[in-house]
Amino acid sequence: MSSREEQLKAFGRLLDIMDDLREKCPWDRKQTFDSLRQNTIEETYELATAISRHDMNEISKELGDVLLHVVFYAKMGSEKGEFDIADVCNRLCDKLIFRHPHVYGRIASGGEQPFGITAQNAEEVSKLWEQVKLKEKGGNKTVLGGIPDSLPSLVKAYRIQDKVANVGFDWEKREDVWEKVKEEIAEFEAELTGEKGNELTNKRMTEEFGDLMFALINAARLYKIKPDNALEQTNLKFIKRFNYIETRAREMGRELKDLSIDEMEALWQEAKKQ
Repeated sequence: MSSREEQLKAFGRLLDIMDDLREKCPWDRKQTFDSLRQNTIEETYELATAISRHDMNEISKELGDVLLHVVFYAKMGSEKGEFDIADVCNRLCDKLIFRHPHVYGRIASGGEQPFGITAQNAEEVSKLWEQVKLKEKGGNKTVLGGIPDSLPSLVKAYRIQDKVANVGFDWEKREDVWEKVKEEIAEFEAELTGEKGNELTNKRMTEEFGDLMFALINAARLYKIKPDNALEQTNLKFIKRFNYIETRAREMGRELKDLSIDEMEALWQEAKKQ
């Protein structure tokens, strides 16, 4: 691993290259905050994919791509005279210190000790964070105020429930959540018996299915399961097994569309054993 001096030198090299590209490359010079936004989202998802596959080489590569975007936005901010990479880093450092009074003590509160508590485990830290964020200058004014509107719905639902749980709005026993799940299943099934094609019925079905998903995500949270990770693992597992069916069909000289459902099921069972 690199020394701290080597790490800082590498970061400085990246900043120098960014300066060069912004001045000398037509494409880089043309970019704006808005034009880079979609690329940033894509790079973040590529990093998430590498993480889900536990591919350390790809994680390192994709982290570099995400870091490039951080440096790129900071460079554009400095050109506008709004902020630079030092502002970005210092604001982050100040926030981290303020949100960790159990680590930095009075430094975090400007000489005061407003919370007067320590955190012995990760759960206590999470609850402490929600208290601290509400006291943060320019921070969230409500418990749910800091959740980005553009978060994927699955992740947003988890964050909503996690945040309210940290201020005490939660089940007393995690097992109790299954009654809520059963209730939501029953309400969704009741809507399924409605008249097909009826716009109002379809709207209610959508609402009830959303309630069911929300309850299942809450159950996942209570059992320390990240629903987004769990679903992605299932996606990858399904893709792997279906690719197996497709490969085996080609080996048999058959097209997928020509296989019967029973033949596909037999190949699916084979895939599960791989």
